[in-house]
Amino acid sequence: MKRITFLSFFIFLMSSFLCGAQTQKKENTGSVNQVEAYYFHNTSRCVTCKTVEAEAKADLQNLYGNQVTFKALNLEDDANKAIAEKLEVSGQTLLLVKGTKKINITNEGFMYARTNPAKFKKIIKEKVDGLLDL
Repeated sequence: MKRITFLSFFIFLMSSFLCGAQTQKKENTGSVNQVEAYYFHNTSRCVTCKTVEAEAKADLQNLYGNQVTFKALNLEDDANKAIAEKLEVSGQTLLLVKGTKKINITNEGFMYARTNPAKFKKIIKEKVDGLLDL
């Protein structure tokens, strides 16, 4: 009788542990698989700064729809300081993020958003596709 009670208790514990592990895995999967794009900027912005934001946002929407989120955040707004610190951003930055993986495409944005938008779109696609394959 003691064996049956012990065995039943052991099975109960194992099933609880396994169910809890599966639930935890599902919860983490949703946020880790999401690709997010962040454009950090200052309040005062030049034409190129505005163009980088507009092109990146439009390209991501056209290429991926709702699969990739885009957020433009003012670095001078206190509400955005925590996310900037978390992502280790201190100046104007265009950042692609998936989980702990970060790709900074600020230089490419400032080089091509105004002068060669097609090349900028190609770079965005290449980098995001690489993150989606992870």
